[in-house]
Amino acid sequence: MKIGILRESKVPVDWRVPLHPQQCADVMKVFPEVEFFIQPSDTRCFRNQEYVKQGLTLQEDLSDCDLLLGIKEIAEHLLIPSKRYMFFSHTIKKQPHNKKLLQAILERRIEMIDYECIKDQSGQRLIAFGRFAGIVGAYNSMRLYGEKYRLFELKPAYKCFNLEELKHELQKIRIPAIRIVVTGTGRVGNGICEMLDFMRIPKIDAREFLKSKRQHAVYTQLSSADYHSRKAGSGFSSEEFHAHPEKYKSDFLPYTEVSDMLITGAFWHPQAPVLFSKADMKRESFKIKLIGDVTCDFNGSVPCTIKPTTIYDPAYDYNPTSEGIEPPFGDARNITVMAIENLPGELPRDASTYFGEMMMKNVLPYLLGKDQHGIIERATIAREGKLTPPYQYLQTWVSA
Repeated sequence: MKIGILRESKVPVDWRVPLHPQQCADVMKVFPEVEFFIQPSDTRCFRNQEYVKQGLTLQEDLSDCDLLLGIKEIAEHLLIPSKRYMFFSHTIKKQPHNKKLLQAILERRIEMIDYECIKDQSGQRLIAFGRFAGIVGAYNSMRLYGEKYRLFELKPAYKCFNLEELKHELQKIRIPAIRIVVTGTGRVGNGICEMLDFMRIPKIDAREFLKSKRQHAVYTQLSSADYHSRKAGSGFSSEEFHAHPEKYKSDFLPYTEVSDMLITGAFWHPQAPVLFSKADMKRESFKIKLIGDVTCDFNGSVPCTIKPTTIYDPAYDYNPTSEGIEPPFGDARNITVMAIENLPGELPRDASTYFGEMMMKNVLPYLLGKDQHGIIERATIAREGKLTPPYQYLQTWVSA
């Protein structure tokens, strides 16, 4: 099998790779029938020569490859007809900006495998950048808080060579008496908490957080059960919530009254309730002044996440009175929002290494060997110009 590593084409550019040079070499040792071809790139975090040193071939034209690996969405005009691709398509939630991409995939009869859909038999994702999204999201949130209140300065994460340098930056500052609420207990949420723990911010449970009057920094991590309850009756069922989120309401409002910062790391379904409303944000009791929306669901669980921000322009201010967007840090009454879509890209070498390890352990054995559990098949969105059965729900949307 010939596998091509694509040059990232999305703007703004992403520096990550699905497999770094040493990992490609290791794969070829385990699977001697595999050969890698690397599309040259001047922006990739691992340089062309690093691949060449591992005996890999640089090749601009990858049309003779059997499988093409990328990270982010691929520009429609670069898609090679009738090929097999694997990347994050960001189409399964009917994302409007990627409708044309899915149309092109179908028109060109491409077999599309989406990393986001690679799951085990229990539905748990087997490969993701979530941990690093959480790590960088927590760092950026603290950096922006320091800038908003002129307390301290931290180097932007993308200017740090690796995670070690990023942590070294945090050791230079003194954490203020800030109260932080974190949503999510998966890879993203735990990545957020990993960084808050490194900052030596004490973690307390949800009930204590609501009652505590501590005069130093604290944070709490919320699961879905901590801020959702049934509309009819009471209580919470995880199985029911994930199957029918529309049957639940949000109980998050009390946390907005005792928190300075919100960092979101929970998966959100369009039919699930929002955390709070724009009307709630107008209340005097609403205390949150900075939101690190790591999940980046625009017009989703966080009503003031109206547009994406970027690595180089990471934040905007939301004016709760006018419900409009303003430049960051202009008015203390505004709420600063960070909503960077490609947070792991700020630590590309570490994030790529982490991702590649999961590729080698959880994906390639099924992709290059026997897929007895249907892991790759379930993650295949399209084949021969048609949506596969699990993704037929996209047909009306993509045809409109």
